[in-house]
Parts: sequence; C-alpha cells; structure tokens
Amino acid sequence: MTSASADSSSLDPRPVMIEAVGLRKSYGAFEAVKGIDVAVHRGEAFGFLGPNGAGKSSTMRMIAAVSPVTSGSLTILDMDPATQGSEIRARIGVCPQEDSLDNELRVHENLVVYGRYFGLSRKVASERADELLAFVQLTERAKVPVEALSGGMKRRLTIARSLINQPDLLLLDEPTTGLDPQARHQLWDRLFRLKQQGVTLVLTTHYMDEAEQLCDRLVVMDHGLIVAEGSPPQLIAEHSTREVTELRFGVGEHEAMAPKVEDLAERVEVLPDRLLLYTDDGEASAAKVYERGLEPLSSLVRRSTLEDVFLRLTGRSLID
Repeated sequence: MTSASADSSSLDPRPVMIEAVGLRKSYGAFEAVKGIDVAVHRGEAFGFLGPNGAGKSSTMRMIAAVSPVTSGSLTILDMDPATQGSEIRARIGVCPQEDSLDNELRVHENLVVYGRYFGLSRKVASERADELLAFVQLTERAKVPVEALSGGMKRRLTIARSLINQPDLLLLDEPTTGLDPQARHQLWDRLFRLKQQGVTLVLTTHYMDEAEQLCDRLVVMDHGLIVAEGSPPQLIAEHSTREVTELRFGVGEHEAMAPKVEDLAERVEVLPDRLLLYTDDGEASAAKVYERGLEPLSSLVRRSTLEDVFLRLTGRSLID
C-alpha cells in the first residue's frame, strides 16, 4: 500500500470492515500472497484487480474465513477468522467464481434451502427469497428448475443467494466471468443498487471496465503483491496519460515501428498486435504519425483505462 493511499484510507471516518496487515498465504513452498496491507470501510465498494494468479482469490478465501492465514494479521468485522470463523461466515455473503447452485431444485427452493443453513425459519426464508428474486429480476422464474436458466440468470440467482442472510459484507469473486456483455451490464446494475443501499462490496476482477464501473477504491495486485492503490481516476491520473493512441501495423512490424514514433508520446508500449502511444493529445499524435509517411492499418484514440495502469506497473496486460 502506498503511503498516500494508506493516509487516504486512514482518514475515512467509516468503521473498518476488513483490516489486513502483512497478510501472507502459502501453499507449501508457493507463496500466493506476499504480505499485503488492506483496509475496507463500511459502505465501500472495494476491488482487487489483477490477472489470473495475482493472489486475488487466495486473499478472498482468507477474508471469507475459509482459508487460514499463513502469517500477518487479518480482522473481519472486528473478529479474528482463526478463532471466530463461524461467526464471521454467518455475517458475510459469498458469491463464488463458479456457480454452486443446486440444479435439481427450482429457483425459489434454492434460496429457501440456503436460508435454512443460516437458521432462518422456512417462512422467513421464503419471504426473503421472494424479495431477493424481485431484486435480481427473477420473480417470473421462481418455479423454474435452475438448469433451465441462462448463465446470466444463474449469476443473478447466486448473488441473491449470497444475500439471504442479510450480510454485513458481500464478497464477489470474478462475478461476471463468462457472461456476455448484456448479462454483465445487468449484473453491474444489481451490484450498483446494492452499493447505493449501503452494502459493503469486495470483489475480485480482471476486467478493468468492471472495476471502473463498480469500485470506489481498489488495489492492483501482481504476483501476490499490491503494486498500487486508489480510486480508478486517481490511479489513471497517477500512472497514465489522459489519452492513448493505438496504432496497428502489419504482423511483426510493431517492434521496428516503435523508435519511429517514440518522440510523439510520453511513453510507447509495444504489444504483439499494436503500439500504444501515451499522450495528453491523442489526435495530435495520430496526425503526426501520418505526417511522417507512416501508414498504420488502423489507428484509434481513446481515454486511458485501468488496463493502461496495469500495463505501466507490471509490463503486461490485465488479461494475460
């Protein structure tokens, strides 16, 4: 955690829901999480951003009190997961990366049965199931077998199930992986509504647009370490330029083209399929490329994103 980010977090007056200091997780000789500091406040939407293998899911399993901490300290809802795991799990909701719904039960029954695990009476569980199906827009599917639902509907049902115990904290591990764009946006809408209702959200994702849409604050992880922290606009302002000019040349030509345009931008990144020119005036940089007689197959000017931040910090794309 950077000192500026730590200062910003410590000034937040809201109660701390999760606090990790020097948190580590090892599996034998492999160290998945290498000593991270994190503080998440009530009502915040907090994200762990990074590629597969960055340590996001290992961190989430420790926060969910289902995987023991190797070293460092972790406090969740003012409790120690090593000794109060069951109490923590009773007060959090978990939306896992893989759906674990009971396909042999109908939609409404899935929620009622899950509610019973938390000690809810059948009447209360049924009432909450009705409310949650309305919230995730699945009321009309209440009596349909789960196996008949689309992938997006199953994800919405999984989120509904994670809310059956009215949790203080909702953990979402890669919530939209595998969904088509329309289903992703529908899910984002439901999560945004939860955030507006004051639910504390903690999510992992390797989609930069998802993190920008949902997260008030996030950490960028790589190889088990936090390499940056802040709000999406803060991270982009600190680690990238206002705009990016993307240039696509022929296969194998990008490495040779980079020196010819490197003076037109603050920074040039060479990717296998394109050149990225980081500049505050993308249109001007693109115009100068053509003035030099260079003829890319295509050019695009766009605003900087969190993917550019990650590329700057780690030298690779978020989806590698």
